[in-house]
Amino acid sequence: MLMLTHEARLAALREELKRRGLTGFIVPISDEHMSEYVGDYAQRLAWLTGFGGSAGFACVTLTHAAIFVDGRYTVQVREQVDGNLFEYRSVPKDTLGGWLAEVCESGARIAYDPWLHTFAWADALEKRLAAKGITLVPADGNPVDAVWADQPAPSPAIAIPHADDLAGRSSADKRAAVADWLAKEGHDAVVIPALDSVAWLLNIRGSDVSHTPVALSYVIAHKDGSAELFIAPEKVTPELTRHLGNAVTIRDRAAFEGALASGFAGLSVALDPDFAVVGIAQALKAGGAKFAFKQDPTILAKAIKNAAEQQGHRDAQARDGAAVAKFLRWMEIEAPGGGIDELAAAARLQAFREEDVALRDLSFDTISAAAGHAALPHYKVDEGSNIPIPPSSIYLVDSGGQYPGGTTDITRTVWVGPGEPTPEMRDRNTRVLKGHIQIARAVFPQGTAGGQLDVLARQYLWEAGVDYAHGTGHGVGSCLSVHEGPQRIAKPSGGQAGTGQELFAGMILSNEPGYYKPNAFGIRIENLVLVEERDIAGAEGRYLGFETLTFVPLDRKLIEKALLTAEEIAWVDAYHARVREILSPRLAGDDLAWVERETAPL
Repeated sequence: MLMLTHEARLAALREELKRRGLTGFIVPISDEHMSEYVGDYAQRLAWLTGFGGSAGFACVTLTHAAIFVDGRYTVQVREQVDGNLFEYRSVPKDTLGGWLAEVCESGARIAYDPWLHTFAWADALEKRLAAKGITLVPADGNPVDAVWADQPAPSPAIAIPHADDLAGRSSADKRAAVADWLAKEGHDAVVIPALDSVAWLLNIRGSDVSHTPVALSYVIAHKDGSAELFIAPEKVTPELTRHLGNAVTIRDRAAFEGALASGFAGLSVALDPDFAVVGIAQALKAGGAKFAFKQDPTILAKAIKNAAEQQGHRDAQARDGAAVAKFLRWMEIEAPGGGIDELAAAARLQAFREEDVALRDLSFDTISAAAGHAALPHYKVDEGSNIPIPPSSIYLVDSGGQYPGGTTDITRTVWVGPGEPTPEMRDRNTRVLKGHIQIARAVFPQGTAGGQLDVLARQYLWEAGVDYAHGTGHGVGSCLSVHEGPQRIAKPSGGQAGTGQELFAGMILSNEPGYYKPNAFGIRIENLVLVEERDIAGAEGRYLGFETLTFVPLDRKLIEKALLTAEEIAWVDAYHARVREILSPRLAGDDLAWVERETAPL
C-alpha cells in the first residue's frame, strides 16, 4: 500500500471536512478512556502530523492547521512535524480557543470527537467559541478514521485474571466498597471508563496499551455490588469468566453506548470529570438518566497500596535493580570506547531485564539520552534522533519494568569516561542529589499534600540560581500505570493536577529532581518511595515519611562530597549499604564485585 505523506493526509482530512460541511476538526492524543498512553489505533495525531510525543493536540481548518504542545516538546515537535503544514503553538501561552478565534470567521463549525474529550473541556471551549460566533459540534464518527485507510484495529489480546494474593483484596471486596460509596453519595451506579481503574476493580490485566497492562473495556458498577464489564468478546476466556464470577455480567464493548442510553432512565449515575468523555454524558442524557460529576471511587483506593501490593512492589524493585545494575556495569565497560549509541544502550538494558522470566513488559519507552539529549526531560530516542553516546560525557537513562507484583521507574545519570566530569556537572548533580535526599528523609504531618513538599527538592538548585521544569514526583501503580494519580509532588502553581492531594500511608510516588543545561547535559536521580507512618516519641498527631523502594548504585564520579553535609553522606552510605543487601543475593561474579565497589562508603 502506498504510504501517504503528511501533506496528503492533511489534504484528505480537509476533503472529508468539506464533505461533512465542517470548517475544522480537533485531533488530540487520546482514546475513549482518556488514557495517558493509547493503543496504536488511537494514534491519530501521530498519523496526521508525525509527532511522537505523549501530550499535545492539533486543530485543522480548511485553510489553517496548528499543533499545540507544552515546553517538554518544543524541540521534538520541530524535528517531527513539518512547519510548512502546521503552525507550532505553545501551551499554556497559546490556547485553542484563541487560535480558532484568529483563523475562523463567524459561522464556522468546528467539530470534535465526543469520545475523545471530557465534558468540562467541551463545555469550556463551546462557551469560548460562541462569543466569536463559532459553533462547536460533536462529530458523528471521527473524520480522521474516515481517511486513515490502514488504521490498526484495536488490540485483540485476551484479558487475564490478576491473582488475589498479588492484589491483596478480592474484586468482590472492592465492589462492595464502591457500593457503599454509591449509597453514601446517593447514586445508583458509577461509570468507570479509566482502564487502570477497571483493571484494579475487577483484578484483571491485559496488553492492549503499550507498556500498560490493561484491557480495553468499561465498567458500570451498581449499588448492589454487581458490575457490568463491557469488553470485546474475543478478549474473554473461560478462565476470565470464572475469575469474575456471577456478580459481574460480561457484555460486548460495542453495547456500551446503548446500555447507557437505555438502562438508567430516572436513575442517578456518577461520572468522573477527568475520565468520562462527552459521549458517555450524551448517552446517559439521551436515556433520561441524571448524572453528577464526582471522582471515580476507585482512584484513591487504588493509590493506597495494601500490604500485599507493597510487598509485591519491593520484590519487583529487587528484580529490576539487579537488571539495572548489570546494565550500568556494562555501560561503564563498553560506552567509553564510543561504539554504543542510544538505541543500542536501551536495547541492552531491555535484554538485561528480560533475563528475569517474571518481566511482563517495560513500563514505558526507555529514555536513553546522551549529551544534549539528556537535557530534554521527555526525550524519546528513535531511528531519526539516535546518536552515538560520546566518550567523556553524561548519559541519562530513565526506564522501568512491569512485573506481576509491581511497576518500576528509575532514573540514573552516569559519567561516561574517559576523564572526569567538569566541576559544573558535579555541582549540579550533587545539588540534585541533596534535593533527592531531602525528599527521601522528609517527615511530615498527616494532611500534608505533595505540593507542600516540592520545595524540599529544589532548594539547593535555587541557591545556585537554577531549577527544573517538571514535577518532582508522580504516583505509580501496582502492575498498572507508571503514572498514577491522584497524588503528586510538584509546584502547587501552574495547574499541576494532584499537587493538593493529601498523602496517605501506602501511596507510592517517584522522587526525581533534576537539572537540564540546554544542548549540553541533563541530570535526574529517580527512586520510588512509599508513604509510611512514622512513630515519633512525643508526637502530637500522626506523622508520615517515606520508605525508599528503589535500590541501584548512584554514580560516585558525579558526587562532590564537599557539598554534602555529614547527615547527607550518612544517608548515601546507608542507602548504598541497603543496595548491597538487596542486590547481592541476585548477582554474582563481576556484577556483584561491581556493586560492592560502587556502594563502598563515600
